Amino acid sequence: MVNALRHICQRLYPYGVFRTGKAVYLTFDDGPIPEVTPAVLEILDRYQVKATFFMVGENIDKHPDIFDQVLKAGHTIGNHTYNHMKGIRHSCSAYLANVTKCQNTIDHRLSVNRSLTTRRSCLMRPPYGKAWFWQRRTLVRRGYRLIYWDVLTRDYDAAQTPEAMLALIKSRTSAGSIINFHDSLKSNGRMLAVLPQAIEWLLEQGYELRSL
Repeated sequence: MVNALRHICQRLYPYGVFRTGKAVYLTFDDGPIPEVTPAVLEILDRYQVKATFFMVGENIDKHPDIFDQVLKAGHTIGNHTYNHMKGIRHSCSAYLANVTKCQNTIDHRLSVNRSLTTRRSCLMRPPYGKAWFWQRRTLVRRGYRLIYWDVLTRDYDAAQTPEAMLALIKSRTSAGSIINFHDSLKSNGRMLAVLPQAIEWLLEQGYELRSL
């Protein structure tokens, strides 16, 4: 059943990546924010794990020091639009302009930290995973790699428990999985509670945890 759903998603979103390689990839959306992101970095550092952070441009502008912390810790940065924009509610031109604004913000911070990276970030994740076909197609043609997920933790859901999240991760993760967490205030308590448990379980299963 899970494999069938993954196949359907890939058919519906031909320009998106839901799984890749043989490792497992931890990803975090919606930061950077001082209340959550540094705590995530501490946990990742404790286990010597690298992850990918899909950042909202306005949060980068508000908290450039947190962006710098993520980069200095060796993690990968991705674009999550400037205002957490849901593509299906906006025109193609407005959406692409918002992505570009976020990218300019990312590129500026990367230039400030030029000694830490030699490559431009080209990863992008549409907020909510929702963007029109032509928006996705245009982004790919502009050089972005659109990253979705095949394991959604639902850490933003107040009805979700850390126990349920861990059970979901255990049941749906396999080699190549991209796991979606959020370093946001809405997800904070649940995400930080389950993240160490999830990492320990993944490592016990022999998975290599890498950034994208």
